[in-house]
Amino acid sequence: MKKKVRVIVQIMIGVVLLIITLFPILWMLGLAIRPMDELVGKIYLFPRQITWEHFMSLFVKKNFGMALKNSAITTLVSLVISLACGLTCAYILARSRFNIKTKKLMTYWILLVRVLPPITFAIPLYILFSKAKMLSSLMPVISACIFINIPLTVWFIISFFQDLSVEIEESAQIDGATEWQLFRKVVLPLVLPGIAAISMLSFIYAWNEYTYSVIFIQSSKEYTVPIALSILNTEDNVTQFGLVAAGGIVSLLPMAVFITFAQKYLISGLSSGAVKE
Repeated sequence: MKKKVRVIVQIMIGVVLLIITLFPILWMLGLAIRPMDELVGKIYLFPRQITWEHFMSLFVKKNFGMALKNSAITTLVSLVISLACGLTCAYILARSRFNIKTKKLMTYWILLVRVLPPITFAIPLYILFSKAKMLSSLMPVISACIFINIPLTVWFIISFFQDLSVEIEESAQIDGATEWQLFRKVVLPLVLPGIAAISMLSFIYAWNEYTYSVIFIQSSKEYTVPIALSILNTEDNVTQFGLVAAGGIVSLLPMAVFITFAQKYLISGLSSGAVKE
């Protein structure tokens, strides 16, 4: 009897915590689907009418689709490059068979780059891309996200490589595996949970990146989602909370899809083992 009561209490606590966690998103969704007359004066907990005018205005009048496209390009390109560079760098630093004399210095240098404030890179990057005449593109923002995410990837994933048994790699080498085959077919599948976790963190950072976007983006054609959301609430339409809420809901969807997809691999990676068939 006590066990059943304990289970019921745990379920109730879990439900309450879930409601508290999801309430801001549900409230934002409620604002996004209310007509304008329900957003003035007293706002009820549940909308009395449902409308999609805010979402339509977001894409038809505010060109939010272009911002989504720019953010997708920025996020995916920076994610792929930072993972490719970060994973290989972390693997080399984690293995003693790679005889690099400055390995320890490189490790601390990467940590130093990671702990520096992100704004530190703004002026050098601005000068660099200004001289290269590439400011009117997404390359400065993509580069900034790469510079931030590579050190994060290295420091996060290096412990996963260090925890792997070296005997597994030696066994693959005896079977004739090259260094690249060893890394791609043996090592990477074993650190899949770490890759999934760092992919989620890198994706969230790049998708929500605002500081560099404000500094580098000079044209409305290169607006990313955070910039597009920031200009929705201006002096002219400060009361249009429905439009802002609709933009917030749309901006959450790509992150939710990616995290759900990455979480699937995170779970499968946790359940995988180092069994040689």
